[in-house]
Amino acid sequence: MEPEFWHERWAAGQTGFHQGATNAFLERYWPSLGLAPGSRICVPLCGKSLDMLWLQQQGFAVAGIEISPLAVKAFFTENGLQPVRSEGPAHTRWSADGIDLYCGDFFALDSNMTGALDGCYDRAALVALPVHLRRAYAEHLAGLLPAQSRCLLVTMEYAQAGMDGPPFSVPPAEVHTLFTPGFTVEQLHAAEVLDDYPAFRERGLNTLGEHVFRLTKKQTCRRSNQAP
Repeated sequence: MEPEFWHERWAAGQTGFHQGATNAFLERYWPSLGLAPGSRICVPLCGKSLDMLWLQQQGFAVAGIEISPLAVKAFFTENGLQPVRSEGPAHTRWSADGIDLYCGDFFALDSNMTGALDGCYDRAALVALPVHLRRAYAEHLAGLLPAQSRCLLVTMEYAQAGMDGPPFSVPPAEVHTLFTPGFTVEQLHAAEVLDDYPAFRERGLNTLGEHVFRLTKKQTCRRSNQAP
């Protein structure tokens, strides 16, 4: 989506994608990544997610990326944190208590800005992107992460014709197509979850699946031949 779309959503308070508690899949499956406390974790398109606070409380350093300054400010304010701000060429960094949020375009971010990263958590980034941006997202994420780093990815699957995204449907087959060039992809979980999301039923869905994946960065990456 264009940045203005997200600026407008945050300005209007249309943030139904925000979860008011830590994601259950994060709590259940994060330990399976085997990342040591102190590892630096990338959280793309992070919003004001409470999952970042959970990661910090488990001893991880967090590097979130978010386009909306309203979301970044809200995260620190609502969690009683006092951030220090520093201006960079493409991003403003807000930092407090082991959490760095980079306010700006994910696609303009590089590891020189974030420092070395050890892993990634994506619950709401890939599913927020229309299909024409997903390959670029997967490739850029692969470029940010070193070999053997590990990621936890959560996606949704539904009949796309039944509801306008975001969140968009990203089924397992597409996850494998997008990420196999740069990562080993393992599916950890699949479940029917429509009863947990009544708002999506109201929007016309009859079924809704959630999928959880563990991604491990390969030593070398090959670029997908799929057209953007």
